[in-house]
Amino acid sequence: MKDYITVIGGGLAGTEAALQIAKRGIKVKLYEMKPVKFSEAHSNTNLAEIVCSNSFKSNLLTNACGLLKEELRVLGSELIPIADKTAVPAGQALAVDREKFAEAVTKVVEEDENIEIIREEVTEIPEDGIVIIATGPLTSDTLANKIKALVGEEALAFYDAAAPLIEKDSIDMNIAFYGNRYDQERAKDENVDEWLKKPKLQEASYINLPMNKEEYTEFYNELINAEVVELHEFEKREIFEGCMPVEIMAKRGEDTLRYGPLKPVGFTDIRTGYRPYAVVQLRQDNMEGTLYNIVGFQTNLKFGEQKRVFSKIPGLANANFVKYGVMHRNTYINSTKLLDNTYNLKKNNNIFFAGQITGVEGYVESISSGFVAGINAVHKLRHEPPEIYDKNNVIGALAEYISTEKDDFEPMNANFGIMPELPEKIKEKKERYQKIADRSLQILQK
Repeated sequence: MKDYITVIGGGLAGTEAALQIAKRGIKVKLYEMKPVKFSEAHSNTNLAEIVCSNSFKSNLLTNACGLLKEELRVLGSELIPIADKTAVPAGQALAVDREKFAEAVTKVVEEDENIEIIREEVTEIPEDGIVIIATGPLTSDTLANKIKALVGEEALAFYDAAAPLIEKDSIDMNIAFYGNRYDQERAKDENVDEWLKKPKLQEASYINLPMNKEEYTEFYNELINAEVVELHEFEKREIFEGCMPVEIMAKRGEDTLRYGPLKPVGFTDIRTGYRPYAVVQLRQDNMEGTLYNIVGFQTNLKFGEQKRVFSKIPGLANANFVKYGVMHRNTYINSTKLLDNTYNLKKNNNIFFAGQITGVEGYVESISSGFVAGINAVHKLRHEPPEIYDKNNVIGALAEYISTEKDDFEPMNANFGIMPELPEKIKEKKERYQKIADRSLQILQK
């Protein structure tokens, strides 16, 4: 057997796997097809490029993704600390400057003497040696066909979308206001002019665009009647709920957005003293604070329609869109029938899968799978027992979920619903989730 491990794909899962292997003293050949070939969603040459959003979600331990990040910090993830260092303001969430994050990951990988980066498209799965396939949801058609032949089943597919980016200087700050959810409601008991002068208000993580009922109704009607990029019939059935295009969400009912990404709860427009009818939030996208993404506005609208419809949002009349939202195909395998809980292929134990191609959905979840696959690839090379993570940890529960056979398998984010229940019944949700988090971290400290 070869004395090195091959990792195909330089995204979040592939780079985490490669770094875990390398720090255990094993050589890695890391294949990345950029810049020789780009997928329809990728645009720069760095490793670990982030496409859809710059958010790694909540840092709170009472949130499953927040707990997963803390587990990875404790266990020695390489990418989560880089995300922490390249973070931009996002309230209780971890959001990164996506350019600086990718640059930092690329630098760490390039400087690791145990990792050789090979910039070329892989069109054949190596037949000898240990291989981790971490080509992501945008696997090239050629390799996707090889994977189908390897696993003996059709790969599954769904479609998701990315939100547009706008320049901060083009936002009308006479309409917009800074603030994190619930901060503004505290302003009701204070002088508005004094509140506006507070330094912390300018340091808030989000820019908020309030709408009254008439403004929302006009925007809503334009949105549901806007032109979209036509999907094939099978694509319409395969849109992932966790990345729902805003125009499809809107068509579920006039108030759907107001209970979703545009919910006004926790906000008071401090200039009027009233809660807005709806609020569009903009989240900082780079460390310089010059770019913001529209939270929850993944979309498949035509580019011209995005400009026309989104400019109707109060404060965005003159917005400069530097990147429009796009919709793209995501491919994943039927992991529940194919993989074990180390992400190892049951029918060929020399092959591991990692990342969203396994059906874990989300940035941190992809890093988690790369972490597990990388470590277990080393154990496989050294003929050592596998490292199986406790399902009372999120990292173990995700691995268990994707490897437990089920009829209806779809991508899964980190969530407390896939973890074992507590022995005692706790009605209050926040307290219950904190107990689950405490249990998880206690297990890791043993």
